[in-house]
Amino acid sequence: MDILFDYILTIEMAFIVLVLVLLKSSIKFVPQNRAYVIERFGKFQSTKEAGLNFILPFIDRISADRSLKEQAVDVQEQSAITKDNISLMVDGVLYFRVMDPYKATYGVEDYVFAVTQLAQTTMRSELGKMELDKTFEERDILNLNIVTAINQAAGPWGIQVMRYEIKDIIPPGSIMEAMEAQMKAERVKRAQILESEGDRQAAINRAEGEKASVVLAAEGDKSEQILRAQGEASAIVAVAEAQAEALKKVGEAANTDEGQKAIQLDLATRAIEAKKAIAKESSVVLLPESGTEAASVVAQATSIISALTKKGV
Repeated sequence: MDILFDYILTIEMAFIVLVLVLLKSSIKFVPQNRAYVIERFGKFQSTKEAGLNFILPFIDRISADRSLKEQAVDVQEQSAITKDNISLMVDGVLYFRVMDPYKATYGVEDYVFAVTQLAQTTMRSELGKMELDKTFEERDILNLNIVTAINQAAGPWGIQVMRYEIKDIIPPGSIMEAMEAQMKAERVKRAQILESEGDRQAAINRAEGEKASVVLAAEGDKSEQILRAQGEASAIVAVAEAQAEALKKVGEAANTDEGQKAIQLDLATRAIEAKKAIAKESSVVLLPESGTEAASVVAQATSIISALTKKGV
């Protein structure tokens, strides 16, 4: 009886172990961003994505474990010839991800090797379409063209290239020396241009300063002349007003007897001075004997002044 019990217990333990093994073999936990390719009797059966999955033990098997993360692969340094026949050494980094685990498993033997080789050949092809200077100036365009060409060819492999970055472009030593000489010449040229621009701007500033100085000087002379003219006009007006006031006072005095006598005396004095002037010019003027009287002298002086006036005319 005990032997039978032990036998039954052994069978139950074996059954439990078998069940545990079957459960362990059938339950598959797929990590995030990974995919399992399942085959049944050597034929593709399904693709198991992240989470809890079940397969048939001893019938289904995991054919491939594919990462769905973006991967970075170093593209080894290689030689390429540009459009202007310059040999370059170029390397880069390729970023891609598996979009279809089925195609990545059955479309190509080794998709990493295949996409890397495709990147190298595509890079050589694209560099052959560009001149040396353009490879440095249009690196972004070159990267974009390489990505586009790789994606067109890698579609059947279930691979999508996200981007391609060229790390280094190394031309031959002689080309490097020529490029350095060219850059040095460009720097000297820019320095000379900047210096000439500075001299030109300085000359312009000096000319503008001289122009402003001349304008200010002219405006100062103009203001001075205006002020001088205004002063002279004021002086003339003041003199005229003084003369008018003097004539007014003379006229008021001439209306009196004393004024008439003063005028007669002044005329006599001027007549005598006129006679002296006429004598200096060797002219002869005959006066009557009664010229000693004051009235006669005044009359004679008046006639002399009239004669001199007519002579001057």
